[in-house]
Amino acid sequence: MENLLPRGAGILCHISSLPNKYGIGSLGKEAYEFADYLKSSHIKYWQILPLAQTGYGDSPYSSVCCNSGNPYFIDLVSLRDEGLLDDEELAGCEMPAGPVDYGALYEKRYETLRLAYARFNIKDEEFVSFIESGEFEDYAVFMSLKSRYSGTFDTFPEAFKYTENLAIQDFKQTVYKSEYCFWQFLQFVFKKQWLKLKEYVNSLGIMIVGDLPLYVAYDSADVWAHPELFKLDEELHPTEVAGVPPDYFSATGQLWGNPIYNWELMEADGYDWWVNRIRKAHELYDVIRIDHFRGFDRYYSIPAGETTAEKGEWKQGPALKLFVQLKHRLGDVPVIAEDLGVMDYGVEKLRQRTGFPGMKIILFAFDGKQTNPYLPRNIQENAVAYTGTHDNATALGLLNKMTDAQFRVFKTRLRAALKDEGVVYPFVTRKQAALALCVCVLASNANVAILPIQDLLILDGFARMNLPSTAEGNWRFRLLEQPSRKSAAILRKTLKEFNR
Repeated sequence: MENLLPRGAGILCHISSLPNKYGIGSLGKEAYEFADYLKSSHIKYWQILPLAQTGYGDSPYSSVCCNSGNPYFIDLVSLRDEGLLDDEELAGCEMPAGPVDYGALYEKRYETLRLAYARFNIKDEEFVSFIESGEFEDYAVFMSLKSRYSGTFDTFPEAFKYTENLAIQDFKQTVYKSEYCFWQFLQFVFKKQWLKLKEYVNSLGIMIVGDLPLYVAYDSADVWAHPELFKLDEELHPTEVAGVPPDYFSATGQLWGNPIYNWELMEADGYDWWVNRIRKAHELYDVIRIDHFRGFDRYYSIPAGETTAEKGEWKQGPALKLFVQLKHRLGDVPVIAEDLGVMDYGVEKLRQRTGFPGMKIILFAFDGKQTNPYLPRNIQENAVAYTGTHDNATALGLLNKMTDAQFRVFKTRLRAALKDEGVVYPFVTRKQAALALCVCVLASNANVAILPIQDLLILDGFARMNLPSTAEGNWRFRLLEQPSRKSAAILRKTLKEFNR
């Protein structure tokens, strides 16, 4: 079984990376301008990172609620146009161009959003209906508790820590207007703005590829509201946490620290939590990229309290049973399986049985082995090819770190790969080689070829989005301006050449 996505090319550019005057990309006019650029380039896919509200560390893969929207992305200009902010308040939100300064954002942005909320009519029929849907009930109560008590949820007063219903309802009434409705307001505005943007992007013939992390953060509304679905002890502390074992890249592995799912209990109710999560994600995205797909087959479990990932063990995940339920209850949801990392027969078999396309990273292709699965010649049609992802160095950043001797070997191998694809693309310099890598991706057999915006614009290592296993300096990359018309014309011509 194969779930082929329509042939075409895409650009990976997160909302946070869009340019504007307000410190971080938003759902405002710059997002629409970027969509217009994609349309003029004949791009068919716009891939983003998770939209969820970030927690400590600012990672979109660690959220306070897995189905939330990031309030930082709310378009402030629209709030001004709706009379919720004045010109002076909007001007006060202007920040220097360049990388995102999350510390400054945290200090300023929520204060501004509270000003907008103070002028909002919470009796608005649409807003009341939004609250009554219950979609963000857990989130709004959780964030209200965080505002009142700070810390992680396991430090809340016991009645709130253990979600005792009467105590929660009493608290909710106490903070209904000051906190509860404020957090509902943020999600209400975000969702309206996002769905409006998505409608526009889709009207241009472009599909949005969203990103769904496998795990959720411990200190989240998800774990707080449903502790039974995770491996926690009686004090609601994790007994097992997620990560990956030691490998070539890390001698001690990666200790992510996310709580492990109680897959046995989830199976008992037909994986209802996952079905709802995928359903909500499909409302936001046309195609869902599931991060760390291998964790559905077997997952790496590390005893809580370990300081490295060395003492974990592989355990059996839900495998096909979960996806049978998803198909039965939701039908065919377009999915890309992030099948990178430690792969084995079980994961590959699961991916084949679901029919989901896997990911092929061209930067990994040039070790000199003709059997390398990332070489274009070995990439199958039901795949999504990339130069790299948000976790990799930019193409130029990687090439710039090579010695002259290493770069000479790399050039020979890249030229051979292009020749295998019947492509003549002369290059000499490292910048030219970075562009040649983009051409290599587009020339591959993969039905979908996606280029990070950093590689399309030939940006150096300063533009890297994330360095795994580091806690600071990540997720900050931002464009200084929209890509040029000239780059759109060149891309359009190149895509036509490769029938994309």
